[in-house]
Amino acid sequence: MTTTTAIALADPALSARLTDRLALVEERLRDSVTHADQLADDASRHLVNAGGKRLRPLLTLLTAELGDGARREVVDAATVVELTHLATLYHDDVMDSAPLRRGAPSAHEVWGNSVAILTGDLLFARASATVAGLGPDAVRIQAATFERLCLGQLHETVGPRPDEDPVAHYLQVLADKTASLVATSARFGAMFAGCRPDVVRTVTAFGEKIGVAFQLADDVIDLTSDGAVTGKTPGTDLRERVPTMPALLLRARAAAADASLDDVALVEQLDADLTGDDALAAAVAALRAHPVVEETRSRAVALAHEAVAELAPLPDGPVKDALVAFADALVDRAS
Repeated sequence: MTTTTAIALADPALSARLTDRLALVEERLRDSVTHADQLADDASRHLVNAGGKRLRPLLTLLTAELGDGARREVVDAATVVELTHLATLYHDDVMDSAPLRRGAPSAHEVWGNSVAILTGDLLFARASATVAGLGPDAVRIQAATFERLCLGQLHETVGPRPDEDPVAHYLQVLADKTASLVATSARFGAMFAGCRPDVVRTVTAFGEKIGVAFQLADDVIDLTSDGAVTGKTPGTDLRERVPTMPALLLRARAAAADASLDDVALVEQLDADLTGDDALAAAVAALRAHPVVEETRSRAVALAHEAVAELAPLPDGPVKDALVAFADALVDRAS
């Protein structure tokens, strides 16, 4: 299933254009990860060959339809955001000790941590080379996005300060680590299609909010799917002590003065040794049945509605309808 068929697009002509341009992006991606060095070539192609939803380049191509979507720069920009995303996955999987990515062994499982990290750096370098051809404004936006990506990962790693609300901290982590690149994907599309500044601002705000909603939906999927959706072992975040919204909401309940014994016991279960598959499966099942999962899903839906509301200034038509469908599809994955 391609990305454009996974997201319901009512306009056949728009769907056909996006499918054709995504094929161009795919071609550019494969060219961009080609290296003369065999190890660098194999490692760089690893995640490209594993496939993926290509949601970020799709968003770039879609917002470009608000202007001249046929410009060559639009395909270049879509390639940049996907290269950047792929680079972060190499790094994230090392930091999270994730054994699988997109249903295939993670790069660090195949080549080790050092090669995986350096491969991510190589992809960042290729993204930088491509964005340099788009001009100084694009370079500045890419640099600011890269900074936010790093800050998001840094703050996730060190956790909230003692005086900081863990849930608010986590939402900021998601804004930086995930939403920043989604927002830039939307921004680049409108920007390089020649849209007015107000249109660029509108789609950037949309991307920022839908990016957080997307990650909250992923938090739900990590607990409720069988792994086929994410390509990752369910509960990997629990095992590796990576914070997620359901776990944070549960901890807030358990810390309250009127906390139930069941909530306290479940926190103790999550904090126990989850290295064994049976222990992990039991913890996942227990958390999956808790109301905090539905609360997380509701937060994702609410944010998606806020993102759609940002689109109000755009003219009605197939592109706006497609952006609404894009938002719906991201959170419907968690239903």
